[in-house]
Amino acid sequence: MSSANFPFSAVVGQDDLRLALLLNAVSPAVGGVLVRGEKGTAKSTAVRALSALLPQVDVVPGCRFSCAPAAPDPACPDGPHEAGPGGARPARMVELPVGASEDRLVGALDIERALAEGVKAFEPGLLADAHRGILYVDEVNLLHDHLVDVLLDAAAMGASYVEREGVSVRHAARFLLVGTMNPEEGELRPQLLDRFGLTVEVAASREPAQRVEVVRRRLAYEDDPAGFADRWAGDENEVRARVVAARALLPQVRLGDTALLQIAATCAGFEVDGMRADIVMARTATALAAWAGRSAVLKEDVRQAALLALPHRRRRNPFDAPGLDEDRLDEILDQFPDEEPEREPDPEPEPDPDPNPDPEGPDGDGDGDGGGPDGGGGVPPQGGGPQDANAPAEPAETTEAPSDAPEAPQPSAQEAGGPEQAAVRAAEPFRTKMLSVPGLGEGAAGRRSRARTAHGRTTGAQRPRGHLTKLHLAATVHAAAPHQKARGRNGRGLVIRKDDLRQARREGREGNLVLFVVDASGSMAARQRMSAVKGAVLSLLLDAYQRRDKVGLITFRGATAELALPPTSSVDAAAARLEQLPTGGRTPLAAGLLKAHEVLRIERLRDPSRRPLLVVVTDGRATSAGTATGRSDGTPRELAGRSARLLQAGGVASVVVDCESGPVRLGLAGVLAADLGGPAVSLDGLRADSLAGLVKNVRTAVTSSASPHSNRRAA
Repeated sequence: MSSANFPFSAVVGQDDLRLALLLNAVSPAVGGVLVRGEKGTAKSTAVRALSALLPQVDVVPGCRFSCAPAAPDPACPDGPHEAGPGGARPARMVELPVGASEDRLVGALDIERALAEGVKAFEPGLLADAHRGILYVDEVNLLHDHLVDVLLDAAAMGASYVEREGVSVRHAARFLLVGTMNPEEGELRPQLLDRFGLTVEVAASREPAQRVEVVRRRLAYEDDPAGFADRWAGDENEVRARVVAARALLPQVRLGDTALLQIAATCAGFEVDGMRADIVMARTATALAAWAGRSAVLKEDVRQAALLALPHRRRRNPFDAPGLDEDRLDEILDQFPDEEPEREPDPEPEPDPDPNPDPEGPDGDGDGDGGGPDGGGGVPPQGGGPQDANAPAEPAETTEAPSDAPEAPQPSAQEAGGPEQAAVRAAEPFRTKMLSVPGLGEGAAGRRSRARTAHGRTTGAQRPRGHLTKLHLAATVHAAAPHQKARGRNGRGLVIRKDDLRQARREGREGNLVLFVVDASGSMAARQRMSAVKGAVLSLLLDAYQRRDKVGLITFRGATAELALPPTSSVDAAAARLEQLPTGGRTPLAAGLLKAHEVLRIERLRDPSRRPLLVVVTDGRATSAGTATGRSDGTPRELAGRSARLLQAGGVASVVVDCESGPVRLGLAGVLAADLGGPAVSLDGLRADSLAGLVKNVRTAVTSSASPHSNRRAA
C-alpha cells in the first residue's frame, strides 16, 4: 500500500486552516501556525499534506544540517563547505513526538569520546532535520516544559546549541513551526503561544452534505491511497504553482503607510502586548497580497491578517476564550481607508453562461473524490473566506438548525436534595501563595513541589541508568583518578572508562494533581459568600495552570457527591464547570471526601508518580450522611471525620479552605483539617499578602501526622 499523504487540495472545508498554512508556505517569516480544535477535524491531515506543496530545497551534498550551497553556515559541524553546485531534495516535515527526550530533539553528544579522545562525536537531532523545513508538534500543549524551552530558544535565535560540560556544538535551525492541540486537554504556555505567528480555530462542519463529502473522500483515500492521490495530482500542481508564483511576487509587494497605520492601530486598539503582533500582521498581510496576485496591501489583507494573528495574543489569563471582536476591528480599520490611487483592481472577467459545473455530476458521485479544488477541498479564496461548491444550497431552516438545538439538561431540585439556587459569578481572582506537597517526588516536571528531575540544581551523583544524559564531571574525575597508574597513563589527559562515568542527580519541581472538593450545599448558598468562594477556587485554579498541574473538581450537595471534572490538564475546563455550579440542599461532607478517596485511588493506578494535593473548600458543616457512604452507624459529622482520617492514612496532603462567615463561628473546618492532617486557612488568608507560612504549615502538619519511618522514606 502506498504511503502517500492525503492531498492538501482534497481537504473539505477548513478554509482558515488551509489559508494559514499556505501563507506560511508563501512566507515562512510569518512564523508558523497553531491549530486549535476538537479531535477529528483534519488538523494533522492538513499539516502533513502541506509539505508536498513546498518548493524543493537546494542543499550541500552530504551535509547533515541542510546547508544552502549559495550561503553555507560557516559554523556548520559538517563544514566548512566549499563553493560548488548543490543538490535538490523535497522540503522535510519533521514530527516531534510529545514524549521525545531532549537528546532526540537537539541531538546527542558522545561525552565519553569527548572526554577520553577529545572528539566531538555529534549525532544531529530533530531540530537539524527540520532546518529549512517544517517542524510539526502534534498535541503541542502536552509537550514537556524543558522541550518547550529548547523550542523557544531555537525559534528565537534560529540556531540550536548543545553544550555538555564544556563541549559545545552549534548548528542552524530555522524552521516553520506548526502545532496542533485540543484545548480540552490543557492550554499552551504563554511564551510558546506567542511564538506561533498565526492561530486557527477549527471545528467539524454541522452541514450534513459537507460531512458526507468528508466521509466519501476519506473512504476513497483509504481504499486506494495512490489512486486517490493521482486523481488530485492536477489540483496539487496548481496549488504548488500558485505558491511558487506568490513567493516570486512577495519581494515586490508594497506595504504602504496606510496599511502600516491600520496594523498599528489594530494592535493598539486591542491592547496586544509587545510588538511581535505588529510584525507578524505586516508579514501576513504582505503574504496575503502576494497570494492574491497583488503588489499592494489593502485593508482586506490587514483585516484577514488580524483575524489570524491576534486572537491568541489577546488572552490575559487561561480562562479567557481566544477571539476577536470583528465589529471593533472594522471600526478601527474604517479610520484609515485605502488610498484610491494605490488600488490595483483586477479586470472584470467575461460573463460565463455556464458557471463552473461539477465535473462529477450534481450528486458528486464518481470516483469518490468529489471533484476539484472548487469542490470544497481546493485553494481558499483570495480573501480567505469560506467557499465550497460541493455543499448544495440549503434552505434557511437548515443553516439555522444549530440555534434550535436543545439546551443542556439542568440538575433537578429533587436530585440536588433541596431547592436549587441559580449559579452566581465568581469574584475577581487574586494571586495566591504556593501550596506544595511535602517530601521529594519523582513526578512530571512542573513548578509546585520538590522532586527529582532531569533539570534543576545538582544535588549529587550516581551511576547512570541507561544512556548518560547529564554528566557529573567532578564525580567522574573522582571515580577515574585512583586508577590512572594501573591504566598506564603517561600523558596529560585522563584515561576514562565507561564505569567511571557518573550521572548528575538533580532536584527541581514537579506538577501535582490538585483535587478540589467544593461544598455546594445550602449553607454556602448566600450569593455574596458563594461568589467569594468561587473567586478563591478560581484563583487556585489559575495558580495550578501556572504551575503545570493536573486538576480535578468534586462538588457535594443534597445527598450525593459528583465528580464534576475528572482529573485533567485543562484548567479552563475546570473554571467553566465552576462558573456553572449551582447551590442548595443539605451537606453530605462524608460523601464528598469518600468520592475524593475513590478518585485519588484510581489516579494513583493511572499515574503513580504524580502526587496529589487535596483542597477542600467548605465551612465544615455536615448535615447529611449521603447515599455514597453506605453507612448509618454514626452522625453525619462522625462519618465525615472517619472519611477524613481515611484520606490522612493514605498519606494525602490536604488543605481546608474555611468558608465560615458571620459573628458566630463553630470552627468545624478546623476540626476537619485536623482529621485530614493538614492546615485550615480562611478565604482571606488565601491571598498572597496574608498567607505567609501556609506552605510551612502544610509541611509541619503532614510531617507531624506521619510516622518517623514514613518521614525517612519520603526524604
